[in-house]
Amino acid sequence: MIRIAALQMPTQGMSPNALDHYFKTARSKDAGVILLGEYVLNHFFKELEKMPANMIKDQSDHHLSMIKELSRKYDMVVVAPLVKVKGGKCYKTIVKVSPKSTQTYYQQILMNFSHWDEARFFANEVKRLEDPMVFTHEGLRVGVIGGYELHFNHFFDRLNARGVDLLLLPTSATFDSHNRWREIIKTRAFLHNIYILRANRVGEYVEKGLKWKFYGDSMLADPLGEVQSLLEDKESLMVANVEKGVVKEAKRAWGFERELKKREDAD
Repeated sequence: MIRIAALQMPTQGMSPNALDHYFKTARSKDAGVILLGEYVLNHFFKELEKMPANMIKDQSDHHLSMIKELSRKYDMVVVAPLVKVKGGKCYKTIVKVSPKSTQTYYQQILMNFSHWDEARFFANEVKRLEDPMVFTHEGLRVGVIGGYELHFNHFFDRLNARGVDLLLLPTSATFDSHNRWREIIKTRAFLHNIYILRANRVGEYVEKGLKWKFYGDSMLADPLGEVQSLLEDKESLMVANVEKGVVKEAKRAWGFERELKKREDAD
């Protein structure tokens, strides 16, 4: 059994106090991995659009240093979305920070809707899709993708190919998408017989009188598509259990991958 944590928060200021408190609490409950939602270490991207790049860079550099220190202090793996600034351009990334190293995943597909156009704001390259981030923690294969990438089969094909047991999914979902996100996560977890840990941010953004409410609903879905742990709509911490044996048993019982492999071997 492995203990993991999801931290549901609004955008954080420069002080490490709140993060330190939650990291300490998660570690006291034996969590070795902690996931943060999107736009917790940086402002929401609609706010970033109005900020100079050097200010965004200062914010990102400060928070990256902060989570590196917290990772070392509490001996935890931290997975957190972070805006990288290079050459005056902003890139949407997710960092995986351990006490000894840092790995960066550049989100490959970004939202491009008229009201929420991350693809226009960020400089992430549009190119042939690559594998998601995957790492091993205490024998558990862990994958990481950006929240919007949940909608695309490519990433789950590659997660399956690399034997992932747990997917970490940071999001910043808002408006009336509450039920849709919950059902997609449960369905993906079941169809691929993996755990999915989602950390959604909380807080509000107001534009032209319209309130964007980030509703939380961070959750852990198990390999049978059942919700094992769920947070509501307030700042809070979830610590939950995952078991590699549960993944193996779900894959054996349902055999989705086994049926596909039979047909691949028949070519």
